[in-house]
Amino acid sequence: MTTTHEAPLPEYPMTRARGCPFDPPPDLAALQREAPLTRVRLWDGSTPWLVTRYAEQRALLADPRISADVTRPGYPMPAPARERQVDDDGTERRPSLSFILMDDPEHARQRRMVTAAFTVKRVAAMRPAVQTIVDELIDRLLAGPKPVDLVEAFALPVPSLVICQLLGVPYDDHDFFQVNSRTIIRRTATVEERTAAVGALVGYLDELMARKLVEPGDGLLSRLADRIRDGELTRRDAAEMGVLLLIAGHETTANMIALGTLALLEHPDQLDALRTAEDPAVVAAAVEELLRYLHITHNGRRRVALADIQVGDRRVRAGDGLIMANDIGNRDPDAFPEPDRLDLGRDARHHVAFGFGVHQCLGQPLARMELQVVYGTLYRRIPTLRLAAPLDEIPFKHDGSVYGVYELPVTW
Repeated sequence: MTTTHEAPLPEYPMTRARGCPFDPPPDLAALQREAPLTRVRLWDGSTPWLVTRYAEQRALLADPRISADVTRPGYPMPAPARERQVDDDGTERRPSLSFILMDDPEHARQRRMVTAAFTVKRVAAMRPAVQTIVDELIDRLLAGPKPVDLVEAFALPVPSLVICQLLGVPYDDHDFFQVNSRTIIRRTATVEERTAAVGALVGYLDELMARKLVEPGDGLLSRLADRIRDGELTRRDAAEMGVLLLIAGHETTANMIALGTLALLEHPDQLDALRTAEDPAVVAAAVEELLRYLHITHNGRRRVALADIQVGDRRVRAGDGLIMANDIGNRDPDAFPEPDRLDLGRDARHHVAFGFGVHQCLGQPLARMELQVVYGTLYRRIPTLRLAAPLDEIPFKHDGSVYGVYELPVTW
């Protein structure tokens, strides 16, 4: 009698290849070639489906039969959940930050409360102010010592200043919210560390909302205070929404600024084409290609099936977890010819860096505009910008749910 043993499931998340910091893990590419969906094993022993191909990712993200609700059984948790939180009335709170991990209709109801601040028209009106922020920070770079850490001196301050102005959060508190944000998105943080960081930020935003109720200002938090007065939101819900917007508004863009700069410095022909471009459309296209090529949210977009779904020859059952590995989706050769090549002239606007469907990134117009201003200004004003350390000495954020670099020493 012959005994057969099934091969162990691949572990997720996976490790990038040494010396290839801009590419997704090679095991992801291998899985993509084999099938659009593959079972993987997570930290807790659960075995959700990993979706690696572009077409299947878009189809599933737009499918109403999958849920973003983190409280549903089968949801593929990226790390141990926060400790249970109970309101004064005994109701257990969901372990999430606002509407991003909810389903419609509540997701849509809360999202509509902040959508107006991120419309293309509103964001376009902010461009001159963002240009001023970028120019002033570059002035300081040029006047200061060399080499300098571009993350601390430029990449992090740009989106932090922008989101603080938009929300009405004092920028003087940036050290506090940046430190706690980094803890929340660090994959290796303990439950206790993550719980403390979330609690600190929610408490901070709750106190700020209390002040906005008494003395409203011009920022988005003051508009949320109006919703509290009208009974549409509790102050706690508004504070959690503020935490979500504050973290998403600076962490992702800061990492794209630094990682995008590093990728361009490693591809000097592409950098030269961008530096000398006079057409704003060329800069806009470069932003889309860098978003596709780098895809900093490398922990996968997570969902759970509400019903049985047939995907090719795979049968996803109700209650099965799903992870859209969007980093490898953006490297699918069926969607992007020569996907592993950085080509700023490529039409990459159909990438999935911002997701797809009803949960696609609310702040994508703002992120695009900030990156266009940065990429269209920094290398033109500092044409001799270069690394001040070898690539293999740059500390990458392999331990974060948002990918980037901890430091980027540069000179000119």
